[in-house]
Formats: sequence, C-alpha cells, structure tokens
Amino acid sequence: MTRMGFLLDSDGCIGCHACTVACKSEHDVPLGVNRTWVKYIETGTFPDVARKFNVMRCNQCDDAPCMTICPTSALFRADNGVVDFQDDDCIGCKSCMNACPYDALYINPETNTAHKCNMCNHRLEVGLEPSCQIVCPTEAIKIGDLDDPTSEISKIIAREDVAVRAPEQNTKPKVYYRGADQASLDPTRTAIANDGMIWADTLRDKSGTHHPSIPVELGSKPTDLHGVVARTAYTTAHTMTWKAKVSGYLVTKAISAGVMLVAALLVMLGHADEQVAVGLVPPMVAGVFLSITGVLLVADLKQPGRFHYLITKGNWSSWLVKGAYILMFFAAVCGLWWIGGLVEAVGLLNVLAVPVLFGAVGTAGYTAFLFGQCEGRDLWQTPLLLPVLIAQAVTAGGASYAIIDLLIEVPETDAIRWVLLGGVAATAALIAVELTSKGSRHVELAVHEMTGGAYANQFWWGGIVLGLIVPAVLVIVALATETGSAPIAALAGVAALVGMFAYEDSFVRAGQSVPLS
Repeated sequence: MTRMGFLLDSDGCIGCHACTVACKSEHDVPLGVNRTWVKYIETGTFPDVARKFNVMRCNQCDDAPCMTICPTSALFRADNGVVDFQDDDCIGCKSCMNACPYDALYINPETNTAHKCNMCNHRLEVGLEPSCQIVCPTEAIKIGDLDDPTSEISKIIAREDVAVRAPEQNTKPKVYYRGADQASLDPTRTAIANDGMIWADTLRDKSGTHHPSIPVELGSKPTDLHGVVARTAYTTAHTMTWKAKVSGYLVTKAISAGVMLVAALLVMLGHADEQVAVGLVPPMVAGVFLSITGVLLVADLKQPGRFHYLITKGNWSSWLVKGAYILMFFAAVCGLWWIGGLVEAVGLLNVLAVPVLFGAVGTAGYTAFLFGQCEGRDLWQTPLLLPVLIAQAVTAGGASYAIIDLLIEVPETDAIRWVLLGGVAATAALIAVELTSKGSRHVELAVHEMTGGAYANQFWWGGIVLGLIVPAVLVIVALATETGSAPIAALAGVAALVGMFAYEDSFVRAGQSVPLS
C-alpha cells in the first residue's frame, strides 16, 4: 500500500495559474469554485516588498476529518492513500466543508455534491501524473509515495526544511511546502486590504458576504486585532456553508427536548395524572418541533432526496448519523408518552420519565459532538458547547410551558418559572465563561467577529439583551406578582426563544467567519 503526497515548491512557483487551469479542464470544474488555486501574498514595506505564491488544495490527510464526519462515506480513502469521493453517495450536507481546516472542499453547483482535489486519482491508477504536475512550467509541483524513502519527495522532505498547513489540527496532512512564507500558510496572518485585491475590488459570495478576512488599511497595522503581517493580493472566495437553517434547527430541537424535560420533571413531582398539561400537550409540542427540526435538516441538504442515505448508508463515525438515530429514539418515546397520556396510563408515564430525560438530553446535546467534528471551526470546539446546549434546552422548556400556561391550566407554575430563570442564568454564566476563556487565534478572531464585528448587534441586542436579560427580568417580575403573572411569564418565554435564535445564528456564522486558506 502506498501513501501518495504532494511537495509544493513555493520557491519555484511563479504564480502562472497553469495548475488551476489544467485542473479545471481535467475535471470540468465550474466557474466560481476550484479544486486547486494559487494564493498571492505581499510582504514588507515599500520599497522592500515581495510577492509570494503558494498553491492551495486538499491536503490528503492521514487523519482526514472530512472522512470522519461524512455521514455516508462519500469521502473515502483509496488504496494509494488518496482521499477520494463518490458523487452517488453524497447528500450535500456540507459538514465536510466545516470539518476541513484547509478550505479544500466545495459544493459543485452542477451536481450539488461535495468535490475537491483527489490528485487526479483516475490518472494515478493507470500510471499517469496529475494534470497540475504535468503543466507546471517550473516543476514546482511534485507527487510521490511518502512511504518510499527513495522517492524524490521523500528525499526532499527528509533533508530540507518543509512545512505543512495548520499542523496544530493534527490531521497529518500529506501536502508539504518548501520555501513557503509562514504568513501564506496561516490565513489569519494575512488580510485583504480595504481597496481589494489585484484583480478584484472585493470578494463576495452569492449571499453578498465578504470573503472572510481582517480589514486592514494599506500600509498600516490593523486597529482591531494584532498579528497580520502580510497583505493577501489574490485568493478565491469560499462561501459560508451553514446559515439560518442550522441556527433554526438548534432552537427547534431545544424546544422539543426542553418541553419534554419539563414534562418529565412534572411526572417526577407527582403530576402524571394531569392528562392535558403533562400527558398530551408536551409530546404534541415536542413532535411538532421535532418535525420542524427534520424539515430544516433535510432542506439544508444540497441533495435532499437522498436524506435516507443517513440510515441506508450511514457512517457510524459521523455524529450526523448518530444524531439521526437519537432523534428517532426521542420521537419514539415521545409517541409512547402521548399514547400513555391519551389512555391516561399514569404508570406508563412514570416508566417513560427516565428514557424521555435521556432522549431529551441527547437531542439537545448531540450537536456539540457534531460541531466538535468540524475541526476547521475552532470556535465550535469549546467543551462548554454541550452544557450550553443543555442549558438552552432547559430554558426552552421553561419558555414553552410559560407560553402553554396562557392556553391551558399548568401545574407547578412557579417551579416552571424557576426552571426558565435557572436555564437563562446557566446559559448566561456559560456564555460569559466561554467569551472570557483563552483560545486559539481562530477562536480569538471568531469571538471578535461575534462580539465586536459583523454579528455584534445580533449577539448583544438579540442574544444577550432579548434572550437573557429581558426574560430574567420578566420572570422575576412574574414570580413576585400574585395575579396576572401568566402573560408576563409568557412574554419572557417568547423573548427567550427569539433571543436564543439570535445567539445561535451569531455563533454559527461567527464560527465560519475565520479564513482557512
């Protein structure tokens, strides 16, 4: 078995783009996306300046996070070590794009499936070289077997100073750079100046979002964050992959899980005989929002007709697959709970209380492990994400019951309001710890974008003020008010849920705001 890898000689690269053009021609790559591209950076201060070139592409990692997270194994390792892909199995979930620390994957707009550089594996298998290597006029692109000590690239890697991109991610990349400026390999150390690039005023994706970069005036140090040492003169745009649908699904499943958490709590407090408020309404609310969760997940796929591949072709290393089974288990116990409520089987509800608790916690929290597999997004790697998601589910449960209290008679209203207040307080404390904790430079940049950049208003006014402060104040007022407190508590619940979406959306988008290439 071989381990094919690339050696990219940055000292020899002249930035001619022959590799990019050859790749597009070989694979019919559509306009607007690239399997390989050349990045230009400019270093120094006039007149002592230099322009440097580096080829960017898939790193063919030995520990490839894109393969781990792919729910259908559409991304797989060939016998020669190349990470290849199978169009027919891809559901277009875009999780691989967030798992990759190198911006190597894209959604082909013609096939709606994930594509990337596969080293022209169809050529390698018949003894030919990749198209990019053939056309390179300076032989700056070399391939070879990294396990063969006599291969040219093995000899160069052994005797010369070479580097890889994002070594801290521990993906064991098999693309090595000789003579590369470290600023070119670390995109957080370069920035697109406010006047744009050499062939573009700016880079925007289809939604109008700027290419992720740190704004910097030409010739001056950035005023927002330190660390930028070079100007990005040319690169390609990479669109944000997960947006409002993913943010919305985080809220809808929090509501579904939360309302059943509170229902299970009420059963444990001896209210299993409350047919409507405990036995029937909670599983109906949970079922509706669980269905909305499923609709959002399927609608976010680029190949929604293949959603059943999660079950029929499921890759058990992916938390997308594990999450699908968790949601199905939770749906099943909610269905049994509703049947128990319908026939007034108090004993069944008592038995189901513990499985419902496990299903609700799993439903609320599994996304923390899914986001943890997105190794390209350091903001999402926080160990606090799991407790935050569970605290949000508690908040959503208290909020849902506070709203339900307007329509039907609910037992233990004060206890439910304390649940809402406790969930809000726990969420606020966890977010405060998260924002003040030290992290990687990627985390630093993402937090800045969330709290002081493009998403600051959404985060502070929506997530913090509307989602945490307003509900806390209103719940305290409701607890202190003897009569007419139900509308106040319900208003607190609405504010908490709307604010939760605002926070989640800023968190999801800010995590993807940091450039990876």
